[in-house]
Amino acid sequence: MTQRATLIDTADGYRFKPHEMPILPGSPANPDHPPARRAAYLAIGVFMALVGGAQNGFLLANSPALQAEFALTPVEAGWLTVAFYSTYATMSMLLFRVRQEFGIQPFVRWAMAGLVAANFVQMIGPGYYPELAARAVAGITASGLSALAIYYLMQGLPPALRVGGLVISLGLTQVSFPLTRALSPALLVDGDIAHVFQFQFALSLLGFGMVYLLRLPPGIRKQTFEKLDIPSITLFIIGVAALCAFLIQGRIQWWDTPWLGYALVIAILGLGGCFLIEANRKSPMLDLSWLSSRSILALALIGATVRILVAEQGFGASGMFAALGYGNEQLTDYFWILAGATLAGMALSVVRLDPKDLTRPVLFAILVIGIAAFADTRTGAMTRPQDLYLTQAAIAFGAVFAMGPIMMEGMLRALAAGQSYVISFIAVFSLSQSVGGLAGISLLSAFHTVRLKTHLIDAGSTLTLANQQLGQALSNAARSAAPLQSDPALQQQAAASSISREVGREAAVLAFNDVFFLIGTLSAVTFAAVFVPWFINKIRGRNPLAKELAFMEAMLARTRQ
Repeated sequence: MTQRATLIDTADGYRFKPHEMPILPGSPANPDHPPARRAAYLAIGVFMALVGGAQNGFLLANSPALQAEFALTPVEAGWLTVAFYSTYATMSMLLFRVRQEFGIQPFVRWAMAGLVAANFVQMIGPGYYPELAARAVAGITASGLSALAIYYLMQGLPPALRVGGLVISLGLTQVSFPLTRALSPALLVDGDIAHVFQFQFALSLLGFGMVYLLRLPPGIRKQTFEKLDIPSITLFIIGVAALCAFLIQGRIQWWDTPWLGYALVIAILGLGGCFLIEANRKSPMLDLSWLSSRSILALALIGATVRILVAEQGFGASGMFAALGYGNEQLTDYFWILAGATLAGMALSVVRLDPKDLTRPVLFAILVIGIAAFADTRTGAMTRPQDLYLTQAAIAFGAVFAMGPIMMEGMLRALAAGQSYVISFIAVFSLSQSVGGLAGISLLSAFHTVRLKTHLIDAGSTLTLANQQLGQALSNAARSAAPLQSDPALQQQAAASSISREVGREAAVLAFNDVFFLIGTLSAVTFAAVFVPWFINKIRGRNPLAKELAFMEAMLARTRQ
């Protein structure tokens, strides 16, 4: 593609200084703000990051209530998750080009209008299919809000800490998940999810007003869209949507469901078609030669693996508490602690962020997650939420402490390679996080199901009439049922049912212990795989990011002139 004329957004007559100019087309300028305005930008950035994460957080936190509201089967509820992740995982690439082509202000207006519209549709509750459409739009807007939060945070931070806006936005998005679970019991009065939808709509209206009262500075625009973008992006969306459907519905309907094979074929064909187009373009959105380099593939693999390890919390601990009969209303303190630990991880990640050694915090985070996972293998049927406060807080801390440096390394490599490579990194990072998280939950769910059946079979082999402990337990259960049931036969039936439930619960907890052990083992393997090359580079005195750091230093020096 020939170089086209650069378009500058209007700036009301203000002439930006060299150091105030935006680094990339599609991003706002960075003028020197007075302290009060800088604080306002920072507050709005924090709010937008939390609202963006809450779009999916409230869905996950209130899934049972949502199923009851619309009388949904688990499969239908799963399609709501598919609708959200299909757009959330793919839109970052498209929205990046939208910002470059049309400017930051139209992007802000449409992103916030979409958020308000999606939450309004949810609030009026027209039915299942409009809710599906609303979830898809919410995925688009949540992806846009991530970038919007970064821009506002960078406006509010001093120049020396501006790069920390990436880490803060990512961390606050993660904070939203335990935060929405902690807030949901107060909103879910009598199981009525309408209050949750009203709260989300109020948040979106508040955010809409904030971004209009304090707009982002203008930036550079560049004509980027081409005709081949349409089939490429369409195939990319189809492929990722089919992959999300495979991962989510496979866990719900089980992996031998026939149509899942067709979904996987569609995913391969869609993504393969997109990559085929991109590989033969003069100016591709996705530079496959750069994405297939060893450093980028390793970075994407590490990011996806960390997401899989963190699934120990989203699936493992949460699933175990559900098996033990705990609901969100009994886990409020637990989720507040997780939110606090995530905030602590985010803050320490910003303070300790050293571009000269971005691997060290990743190693530390993986080590923390591994130790916590092995510690959780001691859980039993009598485990209470407070017994896991420390280990689960450590995992929440490690999750956000690792992701900031991973994202920072990718951005450094992309910027040093050229501005056109940023969109490639954004696409692969979004996929590694979204699809990595879904794959992690699917993997652990399948492993848990297999181990649960194994423990139930082992328990069944010991539950015979010759087992004195079983006979004593049946007698005790029958006596407990006697005041409520006078028929001896029904007493024995109630006793057997009670013992069966107890055995099922014990087997579920043992299966979750196996999940925790698997996560601990994967953490140990991942730690070794990351540690060995890092240690070799340390011994040789070699920094794998030396070229990228030199480029960034030269670029920053030019902006100071």
